[in-house]
Amino acid sequence: MKIVVTGNMGYVGPLVLRRLRESHRGIELVGYDSGFFAHCLTGAQRFPESRADIQHFGDIRQVPEEVLRGADAVVHLCAISNDPMGALFEEVTLDINYRASLDLAAKAKRVGVKAFVFASSCSVYGFAEGGPRREEDALNPLTAYAKSKVFTERDLASLASDSFTVTCLRFATACGMSDRLRLDLVLNDFVAGALVSQRINILSDGTPWRPLIHVKDMARAIDWAIQRDHRDGGKYLTVNVGSDEWNYQVKDLAAAVAKLVPNVEVSVNKDAQPDKRSYRVNFDKFTKLGQGFLPSVDLQGAVVDLRDGLMTMQFRDPEFRSGEFMRLVTLRRLREVGQLSDNLMWKDRS
Repeated sequence: MKIVVTGNMGYVGPLVLRRLRESHRGIELVGYDSGFFAHCLTGAQRFPESRADIQHFGDIRQVPEEVLRGADAVVHLCAISNDPMGALFEEVTLDINYRASLDLAAKAKRVGVKAFVFASSCSVYGFAEGGPRREEDALNPLTAYAKSKVFTERDLASLASDSFTVTCLRFATACGMSDRLRLDLVLNDFVAGALVSQRINILSDGTPWRPLIHVKDMARAIDWAIQRDHRDGGKYLTVNVGSDEWNYQVKDLAAAVAKLVPNVEVSVNKDAQPDKRSYRVNFDKFTKLGQGFLPSVDLQGAVVDLRDGLMTMQFRDPEFRSGEFMRLVTLRRLREVGQLSDNLMWKDRS
Protein backbone atom coordinates (compact mmCIF):
# COMPACT_ATOMS: atom_id res chain seq x y z
CA MET A 1 0.00 0.00 0.00
CA LYS A 2 1.26 3.48 -0.94
CA ILE A 3 -0.10 6.55 0.84
CA VAL A 4 0.64 10.19 0.01
CA VAL A 5 0.20 12.59 2.94
CA THR A 6 0.11 16.32 2.15
CA GLY A 7 0.93 18.81 4.88
CA ASN A 8 2.70 16.08 6.80
CA MET A 9 5.18 18.52 8.37
CA GLY A 10 2.55 20.33 10.41
CA TYR A 11 0.89 19.60 13.74
CA VAL A 12 -1.12 16.49 12.84
CA GLY A 13 1.14 15.01 10.18
CA PRO A 14 3.82 13.50 12.44
CA LEU A 15 1.14 11.54 14.32
CA VAL A 16 -0.39 10.35 11.04
CA LEU A 17 2.94 9.05 9.73
CA ARG A 18 3.61 7.29 13.02
CA ARG A 19 0.15 5.70 13.11
CA LEU A 20 0.28 4.47 9.52
CA ARG A 21 3.82 3.15 9.87
CA GLU A 22 2.89 1.19 12.99
CA SER A 23 -0.43 -0.21 11.75
CA HIS A 24 0.38 -1.25 8.16
CA ARG A 25 3.11 -3.72 7.39
CA GLY A 26 5.08 -2.90 4.26
CA ILE A 27 3.40 0.47 3.69
CA GLU A 28 5.09 3.08 1.49
CA LEU A 29 4.64 6.59 2.91
CA VAL A 30 5.20 9.69 0.81
CA GLY A 31 5.10 13.17 2.32
CA TYR A 32 4.44 16.42 0.46
CA ASP A 33 4.88 19.73 2.29
CA SER A 34 6.00 23.32 1.76
CA GLY A 35 8.22 23.18 4.84
CA PHE A 36 6.92 26.41 6.43
CA PHE A 37 6.97 24.85 9.90
CA ALA A 38 9.73 22.27 9.48
CA HIS A 39 11.87 24.02 12.12
CA CYS A 40 9.09 24.17 14.73
CA LEU A 41 10.01 20.92 16.46
CA THR A 42 8.84 20.30 20.03
CA GLY A 43 10.57 17.59 21.96
CA ALA A 44 10.89 15.27 18.96
CA GLN A 45 13.24 12.36 19.56
CA ARG A 46 13.75 11.90 15.83
CA PHE A 47 13.02 13.90 12.71
CA PRO A 48 9.35 12.99 12.15
CA GLU A 49 9.74 12.74 8.37
CA SER A 50 12.21 9.90 8.80
CA ARG A 51 9.07 7.75 9.02
CA ALA A 52 8.31 8.58 5.39
CA ASP A 53 9.98 6.68 2.57
CA ILE A 54 10.06 9.81 0.42
CA GLN A 55 9.64 13.45 1.44
CA HIS A 56 8.79 15.97 -1.27
CA PHE A 57 9.02 19.71 -0.68
CA GLY A 58 6.68 21.81 -2.76
CA ASP A 59 3.69 24.11 -2.91
CA ILE A 60 0.30 22.40 -2.73
CA ARG A 61 -0.81 24.58 -5.64
CA GLN A 62 1.82 22.91 -7.83
CA VAL A 63 1.74 19.19 -7.01
CA PRO A 64 3.16 17.13 -9.91
CA GLU A 65 0.98 14.18 -10.88
CA GLU A 66 4.07 11.99 -10.62
CA VAL A 67 4.00 12.38 -6.82
CA LEU A 68 0.53 10.81 -6.78
CA ARG A 69 1.06 8.10 -9.37
CA GLY A 70 0.83 4.58 -7.95
CA ALA A 71 -0.72 5.71 -4.67
CA ASP A 72 -3.65 3.83 -3.18
CA ALA A 73 -4.77 6.81 -1.09
CA VAL A 74 -4.11 10.52 -0.58
CA VAL A 75 -4.47 12.05 2.89
CA HIS A 76 -4.91 15.79 2.44
CA LEU A 77 -3.90 17.69 5.58
CA CYS A 78 -2.31 20.71 3.93
CA ALA A 79 -4.13 23.98 4.67
CA ILE A 80 -3.91 27.50 6.01
CA SER A 81 -4.88 26.04 9.29
CA ASN A 82 -6.73 28.49 11.53
CA ASP A 83 -8.96 31.55 11.68
CA PRO A 84 -6.30 34.24 12.37
CA MET A 85 -4.21 33.09 9.40
CA GLY A 86 -7.32 32.92 7.25
CA ALA A 87 -8.26 36.48 8.23
CA LEU A 88 -4.84 37.84 7.26
CA PHE A 89 -4.49 35.74 4.11
CA GLU A 90 -8.11 35.43 3.03
CA GLU A 91 -7.67 35.02 -0.72
CA VAL A 92 -4.62 32.78 -0.26
CA THR A 93 -6.67 30.66 2.12
CA LEU A 94 -9.28 30.06 -0.58
CA ASP A 95 -6.54 29.39 -3.11
CA ILE A 96 -4.74 26.82 -0.96
CA ASN A 97 -7.55 25.30 1.09
CA TYR A 98 -10.19 25.22 -1.63
CA ARG A 99 -8.94 25.52 -5.20
CA ALA A 100 -5.71 23.59 -4.67
CA SER A 101 -7.57 20.88 -2.76
CA LEU A 102 -9.94 20.28 -5.67
CA ASP A 103 -7.07 20.30 -8.14
CA LEU A 104 -5.21 17.76 -6.01
CA ALA A 105 -8.25 15.48 -5.83
CA ALA A 106 -8.81 15.71 -9.59
CA LYS A 107 -5.17 14.80 -10.25
CA ALA A 108 -5.39 11.90 -7.78
CA LYS A 109 -8.47 10.52 -9.50
CA ARG A 110 -6.90 10.94 -12.93
CA VAL A 111 -3.82 8.85 -12.04
CA GLY A 112 -5.85 6.06 -10.44
CA VAL A 113 -5.78 6.81 -6.70
CA LYS A 114 -8.58 4.85 -5.02
CA ALA A 115 -9.24 6.90 -1.84
CA PHE A 116 -9.06 10.60 -1.01
CA VAL A 117 -9.22 11.66 2.65
CA PHE A 118 -9.87 15.34 3.29
CA ALA A 119 -9.20 16.92 6.69
CA SER A 120 -12.22 19.17 7.17
CA SER A 121 -13.41 20.83 10.38
CA CYS A 122 -16.39 21.14 12.70
CA SER A 123 -15.84 24.89 12.46
CA VAL A 124 -18.16 24.74 9.44
CA TYR A 125 -21.03 24.89 11.98
CA GLY A 126 -19.91 28.34 13.19
CA PHE A 127 -22.49 29.61 15.64
CA ALA A 128 -25.09 26.93 16.25
CA GLU A 129 -27.82 27.26 18.86
CA GLY A 130 -29.89 24.30 19.94
CA GLY A 131 -28.71 20.71 20.10
CA PRO A 132 -25.47 19.18 18.85
CA ARG A 133 -24.94 19.57 15.11
CA ARG A 134 -25.35 16.57 12.82
CA GLU A 135 -23.82 16.25 9.38
CA GLU A 136 -27.08 17.06 7.59
CA ASP A 137 -27.73 20.23 9.63
CA ALA A 138 -27.32 23.69 8.13
CA LEU A 139 -23.78 25.08 8.04
CA ASN A 140 -22.83 28.54 9.25
CA PRO A 141 -19.15 29.17 8.42
CA LEU A 142 -18.02 32.44 9.97
CA THR A 143 -14.41 32.67 8.79
CA ALA A 144 -12.37 32.27 5.60
CA TYR A 145 -10.95 29.04 7.00
CA ALA A 146 -14.39 27.54 7.69
CA LYS A 147 -15.77 28.72 4.35
CA SER A 148 -12.87 27.08 2.52
CA LYS A 149 -13.75 23.76 4.14
CA VAL A 150 -17.42 24.09 3.17
CA PHE A 151 -16.56 24.87 -0.46
CA THR A 152 -14.12 21.98 -0.71
CA GLU A 153 -16.53 19.46 0.82
CA ARG A 154 -19.24 20.58 -1.56
CA ASP A 155 -17.19 20.25 -4.73
CA LEU A 156 -15.38 17.04 -3.78
CA ALA A 157 -18.76 15.29 -3.96
CA SER A 158 -18.77 15.57 -7.75
CA LEU A 159 -15.45 13.71 -8.01
CA ALA A 160 -16.48 10.68 -5.95
CA SER A 161 -17.18 7.48 -7.85
CA ASP A 162 -17.17 3.72 -7.39
CA SER A 163 -13.41 3.76 -8.07
CA PHE A 164 -12.63 6.97 -6.16
CA THR A 165 -13.88 7.06 -2.57
CA VAL A 166 -13.92 10.48 -0.93
CA THR A 167 -14.09 10.90 2.85
CA CYS A 168 -14.39 14.35 4.44
CA LEU A 169 -13.49 14.18 8.12
CA ARG A 170 -15.02 17.08 10.04
CA PHE A 171 -12.59 17.08 12.93
CA ALA A 172 -13.34 18.60 16.32
CA THR A 173 -10.77 21.14 17.57
CA ALA A 174 -7.38 19.47 17.81
CA CYS A 175 -5.37 19.22 21.00
CA GLY A 176 -2.51 17.23 22.46
CA MET A 177 1.25 16.86 22.18
CA SER A 178 2.95 16.56 18.81
CA ASP A 179 6.47 16.64 17.40
CA ARG A 180 5.40 20.03 15.97
CA LEU A 181 3.14 21.38 18.68
CA ARG A 182 0.79 24.28 18.01
CA LEU A 183 0.00 26.57 20.92
CA ASP A 184 -2.67 28.52 19.04
CA LEU A 185 -5.31 25.96 19.98
CA VAL A 186 -7.51 26.43 23.02
CA LEU A 187 -6.50 23.53 25.27
CA ASN A 188 -2.84 23.67 24.24
CA ASP A 189 -2.79 27.40 25.04
CA PHE A 190 -4.36 26.85 28.45
CA VAL A 191 -1.81 24.21 29.45
CA ALA A 192 1.14 26.30 28.24
CA GLY A 193 -0.15 29.37 30.07
CA ALA A 194 -0.72 27.40 33.25
CA LEU A 195 2.84 26.09 33.21
CA VAL A 196 4.68 29.32 32.49
CA SER A 197 2.62 31.85 34.43
CA GLN A 198 0.26 29.84 36.68
CA ARG A 199 -2.60 31.69 34.97
CA ILE A 200 -5.27 30.86 32.43
CA ASN A 201 -6.85 33.92 30.90
CA ILE A 202 -10.13 33.16 29.17
CA LEU A 203 -10.70 35.98 26.70
CA SER A 204 -14.41 35.19 26.35
CA ASP A 205 -16.99 34.75 29.10
CA GLY A 206 -16.14 31.05 29.10
CA THR A 207 -19.51 29.85 27.84
CA PRO A 208 -18.78 29.02 24.15
CA TRP A 209 -18.92 25.33 23.30
CA ARG A 210 -16.01 23.51 21.66
CA PRO A 211 -15.78 19.85 20.70
CA LEU A 212 -12.19 18.58 21.02
CA ILE A 213 -10.17 15.62 19.76
CA HIS A 214 -6.62 14.49 20.52
CA VAL A 215 -4.21 14.42 17.58
CA LYS A 216 -3.57 10.71 18.16
CA ASP A 217 -7.27 10.09 17.65
CA MET A 218 -7.27 12.21 14.51
CA ALA A 219 -4.60 9.88 13.15
CA ARG A 220 -6.74 6.86 14.07
CA ALA A 221 -9.70 8.30 12.17
CA ILE A 222 -7.52 8.96 9.13
CA ASP A 223 -6.33 5.36 9.23
CA TRP A 224 -9.98 4.27 9.19
CA ALA A 225 -10.87 6.57 6.30
CA ILE A 226 -8.01 5.24 4.17
CA GLN A 227 -9.41 1.72 4.51
CA ARG A 228 -13.10 2.61 4.27
CA ASP A 229 -15.03 0.71 1.61
CA HIS A 230 -17.56 2.81 -0.30
CA ARG A 231 -20.20 0.24 0.64
CA ASP A 232 -19.72 1.40 4.24
CA GLY A 233 -20.85 5.02 4.19
CA GLY A 234 -21.04 5.62 0.46
CA LYS A 235 -18.56 6.65 -2.21
CA TYR A 236 -18.75 10.19 -0.80
CA LEU A 237 -18.96 10.64 2.96
CA THR A 238 -18.87 13.66 5.24
CA VAL A 239 -18.64 12.71 8.90
CA ASN A 240 -18.10 14.51 12.22
CA VAL A 241 -15.03 13.05 13.94
CA GLY A 242 -14.76 13.25 17.70
CA SER A 243 -16.63 12.05 20.75
CA ASP A 244 -19.87 13.20 22.38
CA GLU A 245 -18.04 13.20 25.74
CA TRP A 246 -15.63 15.84 24.36
CA ASN A 247 -18.22 18.63 23.91
CA TYR A 248 -17.04 21.17 26.49
CA GLN A 249 -17.54 24.81 27.33
CA VAL A 250 -14.30 26.78 27.33
CA LYS A 251 -14.52 27.43 31.08
CA ASP A 252 -14.67 23.66 31.69
CA LEU A 253 -11.46 23.15 29.72
CA ALA A 254 -9.74 25.74 31.89
CA ALA A 255 -11.01 24.05 35.05
CA ALA A 256 -9.69 20.69 33.88
CA VAL A 257 -6.23 22.17 33.33
CA ALA A 258 -6.28 23.88 36.73
CA LYS A 259 -6.91 20.51 38.41
CA LEU A 260 -3.81 18.98 36.84
CA VAL A 261 -1.37 21.90 36.95
CA PRO A 262 -0.88 23.12 40.55
CA ASN A 263 -1.41 26.68 41.77
CA VAL A 264 -3.17 27.94 38.65
CA GLU A 265 -5.54 30.90 38.69
CA VAL A 266 -8.32 31.05 36.09
CA SER A 267 -9.71 34.42 35.02
CA VAL A 268 -12.82 34.93 32.91
CA ASN A 269 -13.60 38.07 30.93
CA LYS A 270 -17.20 38.56 32.03
CA ASP A 271 -17.44 41.77 29.97
CA ALA A 272 -16.33 40.13 26.71
CA GLN A 273 -18.44 40.38 23.61
CA PRO A 274 -20.19 37.06 22.83
CA ASP A 275 -17.97 34.63 20.96
CA LYS A 276 -19.90 33.67 17.84
CA ARG A 277 -17.85 30.50 17.36
CA SER A 278 -19.87 28.24 19.60
CA TYR A 279 -21.23 24.84 18.69
CA ARG A 280 -21.77 21.35 20.01
CA VAL A 281 -21.45 18.39 17.67
CA ASN A 282 -23.10 15.00 17.39
CA PHE A 283 -20.74 12.14 16.57
CA ASP A 284 -23.24 9.28 16.22
CA LYS A 285 -22.37 8.59 12.59
CA PHE A 286 -18.67 8.17 13.27
CA THR A 287 -19.40 6.09 16.37
CA LYS A 288 -21.35 3.71 14.15
CA LEU A 289 -19.00 3.61 11.16
CA GLY A 290 -15.60 3.90 12.82
CA GLN A 291 -15.70 0.91 15.17
CA GLY A 292 -12.13 0.00 16.15
CA PHE A 293 -10.90 3.52 15.37
CA LEU A 294 -12.92 5.64 17.80
CA PRO A 295 -11.29 8.25 20.08
CA SER A 296 -9.45 6.73 23.01
CA VAL A 297 -7.86 9.76 24.74
CA ASP A 298 -10.00 11.65 27.28
CA LEU A 299 -9.67 15.26 28.45
CA GLN A 300 -7.59 14.39 31.50
CA GLY A 301 -5.26 12.30 29.36
CA ALA A 302 -4.85 15.13 26.87
CA VAL A 303 -3.98 17.65 29.61
CA VAL A 304 -1.45 15.28 31.18
CA ASP A 305 0.03 14.57 27.74
CA LEU A 306 0.53 18.28 27.11
CA ARG A 307 1.73 19.06 30.62
CA ASP A 308 4.32 16.29 30.65
CA GLY A 309 5.43 16.98 27.08
CA LEU A 310 6.01 20.67 27.74
CA MET A 311 7.78 19.95 31.02
CA THR A 312 10.08 17.48 29.26
CA MET A 313 10.94 20.28 26.82
CA GLN A 314 11.67 22.53 29.83
CA PHE A 315 9.18 24.94 28.32
CA ARG A 316 9.33 28.24 30.23
CA ASP A 317 8.59 30.97 27.70
CA PRO A 318 6.02 33.44 29.13
CA GLU A 319 5.95 35.15 25.70
CA PHE A 320 5.04 31.98 23.81
CA ARG A 321 2.12 33.69 22.07
CA SER A 322 4.73 35.69 20.16
CA GLY A 323 6.84 32.62 19.40
CA GLU A 324 7.27 30.05 16.66
CA PHE A 325 4.68 27.65 18.08
CA MET A 326 2.01 30.11 16.92
CA ARG A 327 1.54 29.42 13.22
CA LEU A 328 0.56 32.96 12.27
CA VAL A 329 3.66 34.37 13.99
CA THR A 330 5.87 32.01 12.00
CA LEU A 331 4.32 32.99 8.67
CA ARG A 332 4.62 36.68 9.48
CA ARG A 333 8.30 36.33 10.36
CA LEU A 334 9.04 34.41 7.17
CA ARG A 335 7.45 37.24 5.20
CA GLU A 336 9.23 39.94 7.20
CA VAL A 337 12.66 38.46 6.44
CA GLY A 338 11.80 38.14 2.76
CA GLN A 339 11.49 34.35 2.60
CA LEU A 340 7.80 34.25 1.64
CA SER A 341 5.86 36.28 -0.91
CA ASP A 342 2.49 37.87 -0.16
CA ASN A 343 0.77 34.80 -1.64
CA LEU A 344 2.83 32.53 0.64
CA MET A 345 5.24 31.07 -1.87
CA TRP A 346 8.95 30.64 -1.17
CA LYS A 347 10.87 33.42 -2.89
CA ASP A 348 14.16 31.56 -3.15
CA ARG A 349 14.60 27.81 -3.37
CA SER A 350 18.39 28.05 -3.71
